[in-house]
Amino acid sequence: MIKVEWLYWLIGLVFVVMAAQMAADRSNPKRWTSAAFWGLLGLTFPYGTGTGVANATAKNGGWTLPAEPLGVAVLALIVLAGFNFLGKGVPVTTTGEQREASAGRLGNRIFIPALTIPLVAIVCASVLDESGLFETGKATLLGLGLGCVVALVVGMLVTGEKKPSVPLHSGRSMLEAMGSALLLPQLLAVLGSIFAVAGVGEQVGDIVNKVLPDDSKYLAVVAYCVGMFLFTVIMGNAFAAFPVMTAAIGWPVLIQQMHGNEPAVLAIGMLAGFAGTLCTPMAANFNIVPATLLELKDQYGPIKAQLPTGIALLGCCTVIMALFAF
Repeated sequence: MIKVEWLYWLIGLVFVVMAAQMAADRSNPKRWTSAAFWGLLGLTFPYGTGTGVANATAKNGGWTLPAEPLGVAVLALIVLAGFNFLGKGVPVTTTGEQREASAGRLGNRIFIPALTIPLVAIVCASVLDESGLFETGKATLLGLGLGCVVALVVGMLVTGEKKPSVPLHSGRSMLEAMGSALLLPQLLAVLGSIFAVAGVGEQVGDIVNKVLPDDSKYLAVVAYCVGMFLFTVIMGNAFAAFPVMTAAIGWPVLIQQMHGNEPAVLAIGMLAGFAGTLCTPMAANFNIVPATLLELKDQYGPIKAQLPTGIALLGCCTVIMALFAF
């Protein structure tokens, strides 16, 4: 059985290898602190597995790893990122003329690696889910990871690249360009969990219940979808908004009180949150970083282009939930 932790270990290994590349890159004026940030992040993946196993087995006399070092590591990452200790080196890449020649030679075949990722993920989730090959309930996530590995191999075959170090250097350049914003979705998702534990969703639910008329299904749907949208705009991540709004309206009102279809209500509500992701600079890794990578003159250009789609998607989610989720 392929365990999801193995995927996390692979991700951590990639971070560690790229950190070693950064430490050896003399063109990066902050190479040591950059390497420390990404290397420390990479090491937290296998160590985190140990603390998880320890917590699950400690009651039965199993071995234990202290969780405190992970907290120290998080604080160190915050210091390194917060005080701007991350830098960029000069990327090892081809010339503009070489890239143009390669693009002309490959044509649309350049999209094959990108399409490989969802194809492998779909096959794993729909065909191999019950095969016993993957950890129970993790076939989709493992399929995504496996798809990335397969896409890397396919990409090297399509382009004719024979050195594995080349995609690693390219990935490192992308990592340095994105910086600590790469971690923003995970941090905001954790923030949403903290809000849920703190009871923010219950407080929002109390306010909504006082405002909404009794048995007003359509107004409750609007409140849930618009709330997911607005909370995502504020927090920058639908995964952060989801536990708050679901605890406030989605579960107690739409599902328990009005007997809505659980998968439909929750899936459409999450999609309404994704609509908010298109419209906020708080989703820096989605909207601000691409503008930087593409060297756009207007850093808010992606948001302005996506805003009509986001608003239209919110409207569609609201209508679909009201018509088909009950």
